[in-house]
Amino acid sequence: MSPIPTVIIDARGAKRLKQGHLWIYASDVADTRDAHGGDVVAMQDERGHLYGYAFYSDASQITLRWCAPPGPPPDRAFWKARLEAAAAYRARVVSDTNAYRLVYSEGDLIPSLIIDRYDDHFVLQTLSQGTEALKPLWVELLREQFSPRSIVERNDTPVRQHENLPQSCGTLDGTTPAEVTVRMNGVELGMELLGGHKTGAFLDQRENYLAAAGYAHGRLLDAFTFAGGFSLHMAPKVSEILAVDISEDACALARRNAARNNVKTMDVIRANVFDFMRELDRVGERFDTIVLDPPAFAKSKGTLQTAYRGYKEINLRAMRLLAPGGTLITCSCSYHVSEQLFLEMLSDAMTDVGRPVRVIEQRLQARDHPVLLGVPETKYLKCVIARVMA
Repeated sequence: MSPIPTVIIDARGAKRLKQGHLWIYASDVADTRDAHGGDVVAMQDERGHLYGYAFYSDASQITLRWCAPPGPPPDRAFWKARLEAAAAYRARVVSDTNAYRLVYSEGDLIPSLIIDRYDDHFVLQTLSQGTEALKPLWVELLREQFSPRSIVERNDTPVRQHENLPQSCGTLDGTTPAEVTVRMNGVELGMELLGGHKTGAFLDQRENYLAAAGYAHGRLLDAFTFAGGFSLHMAPKVSEILAVDISEDACALARRNAARNNVKTMDVIRANVFDFMRELDRVGERFDTIVLDPPAFAKSKGTLQTAYRGYKEINLRAMRLLAPGGTLITCSCSYHVSEQLFLEMLSDAMTDVGRPVRVIEQRLQARDHPVLLGVPETKYLKCVIARVMA
């Protein structure tokens, strides 16, 4: 076995590690020595103190991603144990579903690796040079532990561009059907693992689907419906569903999912949500429950101002469209929009509408997406359940 390369970090980088963050930026690296992109390297400070091991990138501003403590370098047995620990945690916190996140990158101490499970199919994302170099190992370990019907890679995400990694999407092992049907909280959902958003579904909303259904009543508007997850969980509680998405593929999937669950009260419409909500307001439509689950409006700090306006616009419209006593379930998956900023936006929208709004619950992503203290990036999803009082 060849020796592990060593990378020297400066005092600022060492302080970041001590505070619990797993990332070291290029500006905090003093010497990369003989490291190559994708290597697992030893991290030392300038005095020779070993902080553990990290994935090394020669392209990204995130040069190092801590992955193992001081001691023997991580080997196959080490990664197998990490994967087993992730699976054991899900066995404790996941119930009534066969679709969940098996590995959540930093949250499971395997930075830049995502593995989602959809019944007997697994979807893999290797988002750094380090996890990409180990991709054959992830496939081998998944095959060994779970005997899956297929293993898919959804490495068509833009974040790989920062690592100088190509976009790729396809089946790595086994045979992947065009659509996989999974069970979630008693609801059947069809997912396209080789197409659609993310790895096939928004698994992070699984627990929020149930929580929101507890407040649903009357007439429902489900904006940015995608596969219809919120609508179908709320269907037994509401009298009528109007589900909207700009993607025709998403609308077709939502219709198929409504048929799977024998939901006949769901009308799926392809439209731009912003324009559609303005028109609903103009003609005086009213709803008892509204769900807003848009894609990330803020993909960087530089887009925060535009994102704020977008979130405020749809939430203001929703507050106008709700009948007195109506329930608003509003979400943001933009990490750069903090919880405080999201609440400030809701307050601004409430002020402009001139109606009192009471917050009932503040939620985050499901427990199979665990938040690692010290790494704020692992906490990204905001879900606020509120009620328009009058």
